[in-house]
Amino acid sequence: MTRGELRVYLGAAPGVGKTYRMLDEAHRRRDRGADVVIGFVECHGRVLTEAMVDDLETVPRRRVAYRGSSFEEMDLEAVLRRRPQVVLVDELAHTNVPGSGSAKRWEDIEVLLEAGITVLSTLNIQHLESLNDVVEQITGVRQRETVPDAWVRGADQIELVDMTPEALRRRLAHGNVYAPEKIDASLSNYFRAGNLSALRELALLWLAGRVDAELEQYRSEHGVTDTWEARERVVVALTGGPEGETLVRRAARIAQRGKGADLLAVHVARSDGLTGADPALLARQRLLVESLGGTYHQVLGEDVPRALIAFARGVNATQLVLGASRRGRIARMFSPGIGATTTALSGAIDVHLVTHEQVGLRTRARAVSPVSRRRRLAACALAFMALLSVGFGLGFSTDEANLASGVVLVFATVTVVALVGGLWPALLASVCGSALLNLLYTEPYFTLTVAHPQSLLALAGFVVVAVSVSLVVDQAARRTREAARAGAEAQLLATVAGNVLRGSRPLEALMERLLETFSFTSVSLLERRAGAVGGPEHRRDPRDWSVVASAVREGEESCRAPAQGDIDVPVDERLTLVVRGREPEAGDRRVIEAFAAQAAVALRQERLAREAATVKPLAEADRMRTALLSAVSHDLRAPLASAKASVTSLRSREVSFSEEDREGLLAMADESLDQLTRLVTDLLDMSRLQAGVLGVGLESLPLRESVFAALEQFGGEAAAVRVDVPEELPDVRADPGLLDRVLANVVGNALRFSPAGAPPAVSASWVGDTVEVLVIDHGPGIPEEDRERMFVPFQRLGDTDTGTGLGLGLALSQGFAEAMGGSLVPDSTPGGGLTMRLVLRAAAPDAAGAAPPPGAEGRADSRT
Repeated sequence: MTRGELRVYLGAAPGVGKTYRMLDEAHRRRDRGADVVIGFVECHGRVLTEAMVDDLETVPRRRVAYRGSSFEEMDLEAVLRRRPQVVLVDELAHTNVPGSGSAKRWEDIEVLLEAGITVLSTLNIQHLESLNDVVEQITGVRQRETVPDAWVRGADQIELVDMTPEALRRRLAHGNVYAPEKIDASLSNYFRAGNLSALRELALLWLAGRVDAELEQYRSEHGVTDTWEARERVVVALTGGPEGETLVRRAARIAQRGKGADLLAVHVARSDGLTGADPALLARQRLLVESLGGTYHQVLGEDVPRALIAFARGVNATQLVLGASRRGRIARMFSPGIGATTTALSGAIDVHLVTHEQVGLRTRARAVSPVSRRRRLAACALAFMALLSVGFGLGFSTDEANLASGVVLVFATVTVVALVGGLWPALLASVCGSALLNLLYTEPYFTLTVAHPQSLLALAGFVVVAVSVSLVVDQAARRTREAARAGAEAQLLATVAGNVLRGSRPLEALMERLLETFSFTSVSLLERRAGAVGGPEHRRDPRDWSVVASAVREGEESCRAPAQGDIDVPVDERLTLVVRGREPEAGDRRVIEAFAAQAAVALRQERLAREAATVKPLAEADRMRTALLSAVSHDLRAPLASAKASVTSLRSREVSFSEEDREGLLAMADESLDQLTRLVTDLLDMSRLQAGVLGVGLESLPLRESVFAALEQFGGEAAAVRVDVPEELPDVRADPGLLDRVLANVVGNALRFSPAGAPPAVSASWVGDTVEVLVIDHGPGIPEEDRERMFVPFQRLGDTDTGTGLGLGLALSQGFAEAMGGSLVPDSTPGGGLTMRLVLRAAAPDAAGAAPPPGAEGRADSRT
């Protein structure tokens, strides 16, 4: 069955005319003979819109009952039974009433499209998922109804319904958008001119991005390589040299001249991994590019100008920024340089050659020999000794029979010296060797006079051999040094790759890195579906594979089967990495295989993380539910039973109670109900704390009075508590009710665990704007490893008394303290026991009434 087409009318705000434009298109199609019906259209009381609806067939809406009210929704089943060619479904971001078939209206539209029905719908820009937070920043209103961007981008047509902010505000003022009672509030809030301008720009830019993607797809499908200047894209080439920052800033200024222009930085690395770029400078320049809103790219290429032009054309760049050559005039005589070559190849791309402070400095840099000074000196000494040995070995004889042996020995000496010391010792050995041969075998003998041209040719031959061999040695030494540097850079790249894998999207990051590094057009990690069988057809059938992750260039599509790519790298029995764009070299394939192995690891990590994230809330909720049920069954049953027994006894007509017994039963029932009230209050407060909706009203409070008020709740037990709270103590910023409960909880725990003869103590002190309260007991204390668990709800750490609470006291106390901007932490009491340290903020002097006197910080007289 052919899938239906989706046409979306996109607007910047309500009232721009999306529904009217949709209805106008419906009339046009109906007049051409199409079968058009209305599935759901919301007129909002607008007269012109209602007039457009009257002469179109409407599928009756379905009524859904929810929480005692009745709501109208689109009847999806009725539309499917009617099966028109075109159906109008307004407000695709709408959330359906619970009890409907789908949660969102766009999901209903997807069902209609799958059934082959063409759908016309409307959408406001604020309902796109990717722009939800941006719209909230602009308007101050968070949209609860959103649509995935990818689904909207998949629409066959998206038409922007545009209107200037002034025209929309006039429509609103004339009553053409909302009812009269909503006009003033709308004009002064959501429909402010600035809000509408920002929303309009968002709509234009979002749609421009989609149009740009369609353009790239068209260029790719039709093989268009010429630059189309539909949108400015500025590419800056970075060599890794010190001039990079100058080039980046210059390119950014060029990009800023065109509204919405893109800035891209590219570095061309050699395919053998050996490069003269400074990794540290490249890293800083990459950060600079990204801070200016651009993107950084790295490609491989032996021919730098052609690689730059290929990248620029691939991204449809309009301008290319290069640095002026750092080479000297002599070097430019033999080669035009990258700038001139790139300009010749650029075609329609504008090339900017930017001068900088580094121009020409390369020729003034002193060349560093790849051979050490010690090796060169050793080579000179070797040349001198070897040539003397040759002379003595031949006996300094002028016999022509020794000529062949002399030539071979001198050649060998020059070669060995070149291998050891490089260019200059080899030149010295060749000159000295030629002189030795000239002395012994060239007439006139034992003189440096050259009588025959052949002797000059021999000398030149020695020089050529020495230079050639020494150049080979020099090149080998340079390659060795570059290989060592490449190894260091590889280690750096490994560190970067490790950072990628530790990121929030490791698999996607690996795919994107592989795509950029080898200039592929698409990279896909495919997983074989369960039940798929092997064979050639299996490699070509997309139904046997699912795309786990992919990275593609604009306008390209992911490979959905291994046969669709240029190469595929099997990872294991189920996973295969497929790349498309070019046939990589053998060395590249080894690197791609390493990427594939890392991708498998990243996929496993992502799936384990998702499973852990799914299981953790369930386990936590199950633990809390189990603890709650256990606590309720143990702690609520006793006061309930006591209250029930007291009330039942008092209501009984079979037993007569004295007045004293009646008072006792009433007191028992009252105490039990009070205990139940406290337990339920703790449960409710804990739920509010966990939900983050606890109401806190901070005010200036005298801490001394709060401490004594908390002690009064314990009656005679509090008489033994030693209190050391200075009268000069500044007031604290706290909530009165929450502070009383925190102090009561920690003092109650201290009383419960303090042994006979060692009553707890309460002391207070202050430093600066911080007030500290210590509740000290000399009981058994709590081991340090268990102090984190003591604040877990429903936790008593071995306390078997289940009749006094749910184990929420300390958890609530810590939550209340943090809600007031303070903290509650446990500590050890010297000599044994537990000290609870409550830290609160001191009130400002004007709020406290008076600042503490100078030098009065610390403790004052105590009160028992």
